[in-house]
Amino acid sequence: MTTDYRSRWEKCRSIIRDNISMEQYNTIFAYVEFGSFTEGKLVLCVPSAFVKDVIEEKYLHLMRSALHRCFGEVSLYYRILKDKTTGTTVDEEGTKKVAIATPKQEHLANVSPNMLGASNPGDFNSQLNTSYNFDTYIEGESNRLARSVGEAIAKNPAKTFNPLFIFGPSGCGKSHLVNAIGLKIKELHPEMRVLYVSAHLFMVQWTDAVRKNVRNDFIAFYQTIDVLIIDDIQELSGKQDTQNTFFHIFNHLHLNKKQIILTADRPPIDILGLEDRLLTRFKWGLQAEIEKPTKALRYSILKAKVTKEGLDIPDNIISYISENIDDSIRDLEGFINSLMAYSVVDSCDIDMKLVKKIMPRFKVKVRSEQAITFESICNVVCEHFKISVDTLISRTRKQPISYIRQLTMYLANNMTEESIVQIGKKLGGRNHATIIHAISNIRSLSTTDKRTRQDLETLIELITSK
Repeated sequence: MTTDYRSRWEKCRSIIRDNISMEQYNTIFAYVEFGSFTEGKLVLCVPSAFVKDVIEEKYLHLMRSALHRCFGEVSLYYRILKDKTTGTTVDEEGTKKVAIATPKQEHLANVSPNMLGASNPGDFNSQLNTSYNFDTYIEGESNRLARSVGEAIAKNPAKTFNPLFIFGPSGCGKSHLVNAIGLKIKELHPEMRVLYVSAHLFMVQWTDAVRKNVRNDFIAFYQTIDVLIIDDIQELSGKQDTQNTFFHIFNHLHLNKKQIILTADRPPIDILGLEDRLLTRFKWGLQAEIEKPTKALRYSILKAKVTKEGLDIPDNIISYISENIDDSIRDLEGFINSLMAYSVVDSCDIDMKLVKKIMPRFKVKVRSEQAITFESICNVVCEHFKISVDTLISRTRKQPISYIRQLTMYLANNMTEESIVQIGKKLGGRNHATIIHAISNIRSLSTTDKRTRQDLETLIELITSK
């Protein structure tokens, strides 16, 4: 029977692995093992209290859903290794938020909302992340305008800028900011119904409503919201039916002076496949850009993270990390989490040696006096793999062409100033989602696949030596 429970946990880990990046999985869940399962009490073995805290803080909903699917209703406990030399452990109960709820208790986010449910704002699930508040949002030159506008909106929703359209590259803090705005509105205006939802989830809910023939209920529910926050609105690109539904919801909310907050990875004008009538409305309020964090902001974010976790990391190491990881805030936080995990598992200090060991998994950092262009990267890649540029940008999905093409996308994103959209256009007119998927895939492979790491190292050397 224990073997059966152990296989259930492996299935649970498989579900988790499919819903997060390999870097996140390898940093946290790869070290979580099945302990025991008796009379509804599930014990998971973790190497440190840090791993337990990260699971509860960052992966709460995912863990809850996966465990409920594989074990049903359980009480969750963690068996924490306190002393490696003696093997001493201690069992700690998960917080109430982690305890697995029954289907009736659990809010299933992918199900169409019920307009009759949670009529009292106090009972309404806003889907906001309480960790993403203004107190934890570090301000810098790249986000000062967006933050100031967000604070103004929180004080007087729908009275200043409506809609607020925040755009910027992935990982620059857009989700954190809009969550902070939503939480502040709930604090200052508890009578308001605030809802945060991703554009992808909005589409899933709409599809579910169509399937169940409850379209009117779906629209009516969203029309009762006082503050609607939709993340990654660019994902509605090309989805005409969903856009049409959102158009009517948008019009109703705006007409009734309800606040609308949207985020995207680019300004509205650059979102291909967006209906003109939506594009016009997105321009009604204010478009606030959040740029990639400056080195000073990256340093401040790292310093705050280190202080929060109670870590002892010298300033020169923090400065080195902030200089070499400049893609996103998400990467910075992931890097610190990896440092902590490696330090705990390997029983080693956080020093420059450990930092340089982990660095290649997060960022291919290139320094070159000569400007590197998309075209020069393509030429090097094609010459190295002995294929033509026409083959590279063709529509074929055959291996290894698809793999080579993804390498090109990844390198172009890391080594040039080309935007995701520009890379897609130059690679045969591919959409942004394809480019983002390719970049994520190669980044993941670079941490787990020796061949990919070798290919990247070789190509980078060839590109920078030209």
